[in-house]
Amino acid sequence: MKVLTAFGTRPEAIKLAPVVKALITQANRVVSRICVTAQHRGMLDQVLGLFSIHPDHDLNVMVNGQSPMDVVARVMDRFEPVLRAERPDWVLVQGDTTTTMATALAACYWGAKVGHIEAGLRTFDKRRPFPEEINRVVTTSVSDLHFAPTSLARTNLLCESVDESRVLVTGNPGIDALFQILSTLDGPMENDPLNDVPENQRIILATAHRRENFGRPLENICQALLDIADRYLNDVRIIYPVHPNSNVYEVAHRILGSARNVMLLEPLDYRKLIHVMRHSDIVLTDSGGIQEEAPTLGKPVLIMREVTERPEGVDAGAALLVGTNRERIVEETIQLLDDLDAYEEMARPMNLYGDGYASSRIVAALLNETVEEWLPEAQRAN
Repeated sequence: MKVLTAFGTRPEAIKLAPVVKALITQANRVVSRICVTAQHRGMLDQVLGLFSIHPDHDLNVMVNGQSPMDVVARVMDRFEPVLRAERPDWVLVQGDTTTTMATALAACYWGAKVGHIEAGLRTFDKRRPFPEEINRVVTTSVSDLHFAPTSLARTNLLCESVDESRVLVTGNPGIDALFQILSTLDGPMENDPLNDVPENQRIILATAHRRENFGRPLENICQALLDIADRYLNDVRIIYPVHPNSNVYEVAHRILGSARNVMLLEPLDYRKLIHVMRHSDIVLTDSGGIQEEAPTLGKPVLIMREVTERPEGVDAGAALLVGTNRERIVEETIQLLDDLDAYEEMARPMNLYGDGYASSRIVAALLNETVEEWLPEAQRAN
């Protein structure tokens, strides 16, 4: 059996790295090939180096200022020759990027079976997030196996009339990657951002980069961070790795560039990001992956979006959906900083999104082995 794994962005690479490693362990049964589209060139290459992933094909589609339509056109055009050359039995894709949708669609057109990892996430609003929600739905429609990270994701798929026999709850391989990186974090770290943080300061990790937050929502987020920084000038350090997209970079540096207790950093490599997150007190984010990682580490998460496709964290009390309203973000952050009971209620490590063995389940399913589905401890107890 030949499996071609296709991805193009940093989040995809992080979550697919454990799957690629699991495929390699089955080299006597599986021929594993890798194709990257390089939809996000620099940030993708960081992860390839960290996990020692060596692509067999690089479509190199990134162009500054590209639109989703540009990405779809280039990926579809350049991926077809790879399919013809490799002739895979399965094409594995992950998540909801434009690369995910385009490679899945191309594979389906060509005649390969498609396995979709992180299937079934939904906001039920095609504009939030855009274009991710559209990409998810299209990818579902052309996939043959759906690897759902949670029971809720499975339910979403069944409600869309996906055949139950083609859905497997595996957990998210992003948690596999998290555990792998945590095992490497003992000892000092080169160029550690935390070296510049006084021991008496609490740390807020902030990330904000989503397309639907460009413009006024991101302005509100940065103003809220400035309000928090001013209120806790000597007590809190905000660490904000800023996405290089000009829609994010310009706003963040204009509003926060002069705040003495805000660190505006270049994007952190994944290992360094997890290191900072592990030592943070609170996480403010619009990221998808961080909504999974932070609760696993016991870090309260304030989600700076209007909707989330990961409501499990909110339902469990590990995360709070605060939107992009300046006053609401400040108010909820103050609550966590000033109210120990409120903080401790959220700051409980929870394995809501996986147990570290999702990649093994995914590969076993591809090999037609019997796989026991993953359930969080709370659901197993019931």
